[in-house]
Amino acid sequence: MDPTESKTRSPEESATRWQVLAICLVAGFMTLLDVSIVNVALPSIQQGLDAPAAALSWVVSGYALTFGLVLVPAGRLGDDRGRSRMFLLALGAFTVASALAGFAMTPLWLVVARLLQGMAGGLLNPQVLGLMQQLFHGRERGKAFGLFGAVVGISTAIGPLLGGLIIQLAGAEHGWRWVFFVNLPIGAAAILYGLRVLPRDSAKGATRSLDLVGVLLLGGGLLCLLLPLVEQESGRSTPWYLVIVAVVLLTSFVAWEHWYDKRGHSPLVNLRLLRIRSYSFGATLGLLYFAGFTSIFFVLAVYLQRGLGYSALQAGLALTPFAVGSAVSSAMSGRLVYRMGRRLVVIGLIGALLGLLATDLLLRTQPGSMAGVVTALPLLVAGVGSGLVISPNQTVTLSEIDSAHGGTAAGVQQTGQRIGSAVGTAAASGLFFGVLATAGFDAAITSGLIVSIGFVAAALLVALAEVVLAKRAVSPAEAP
Repeated sequence: MDPTESKTRSPEESATRWQVLAICLVAGFMTLLDVSIVNVALPSIQQGLDAPAAALSWVVSGYALTFGLVLVPAGRLGDDRGRSRMFLLALGAFTVASALAGFAMTPLWLVVARLLQGMAGGLLNPQVLGLMQQLFHGRERGKAFGLFGAVVGISTAIGPLLGGLIIQLAGAEHGWRWVFFVNLPIGAAAILYGLRVLPRDSAKGATRSLDLVGVLLLGGGLLCLLLPLVEQESGRSTPWYLVIVAVVLLTSFVAWEHWYDKRGHSPLVNLRLLRIRSYSFGATLGLLYFAGFTSIFFVLAVYLQRGLGYSALQAGLALTPFAVGSAVSSAMSGRLVYRMGRRLVVIGLIGALLGLLATDLLLRTQPGSMAGVVTALPLLVAGVGSGLVISPNQTVTLSEIDSAHGGTAAGVQQTGQRIGSAVGTAAASGLFFGVLATAGFDAAITSGLIVSIGFVAAALLVALAEVVLAKRAVSPAEAP
């Protein structure tokens, strides 16, 4: 943070910012937790609602689909109409959708509730990052994003553990309902507290048009891109021809945004953001890393539960070392990223890559039921590395973005992460189940992990390229 800035803030204003951050972290945790916690509840849902396999797959993939579709328009709405207002609206919608899911009487009811829940989560997340971008600067922003990175790591890794614990306590037939009901008191408390401490919205920019053509082109392109990937996860026939349609729509979106901007209008996404090296490299790195990061948990959870007979709770415990390592290093990274920048991300990627390679090598020895114990240390190392990637990359990527466009920039970045997650999970699951059909679980898990390792290695190459380009850009200025 700029030294002069801290002198102009009263202690009350400074304390309020951290209170707002606490609400943002709670909201972010709720929405990201619901990506992974439902996986272990699927058998309970099947038993309680007699749900077919198609409905179960959409309970999981439908959330991710609608979450990713609304991120960019949601960021723009927050930038224009007020982030606090949109935050409270989205949090209220997410809480109501959670209640609808918990009270579901039929599989179709539950699927629709999950679609609404994902949409509300996608509306909420850009406001979280936009508020952090707006309220924190310099070193304090690094600390704030470090805490958010810890939330990302914990929510993703601890979801199976928390879901398994809830199912065990509440019972198999109705335990899945409490996976959704747990959001109700947390969401209500966050809304009430947010009404007290969230900053007042400025009317600035409220008259800008939303660029509906851009919204439709981007939404249609993302739908055609993500739908085949979520269909791949469900095991049904995959309409891959939609990928061609997605390319056409997304290319048209870029052309439209450029034309719309040249005519003096305000486009949905300011394409000039992509000319900022730290942003374009960081968004690409995030897409690749999330492709590897998310797919780890999918293949390991399937291997531990179906291959080794672990319960949902045991599988969650086996993945806990990753969550612990990620949480600790994410909190620490906020103090280091201001000084080290993208180099800290490189170090984190190397740690994550080494941890995953060690996990793969150990599982190749076929440890059997001891797999959870054998992989605890390498998963801890991979988690520590991951914590040095997610939040520092978020901080560096948004460091040169004007806070007025913080929500939109964060929405674009998170959309890339959601695409990466879908691509990585589809690739890892496709290879995993393909090998499983012919060679068994031990061969399948190593094949699935290779996908994760490949994406993390690609992210490392992107980070190294950005560091090299940054040095070349600085060197001529430093030469005199």
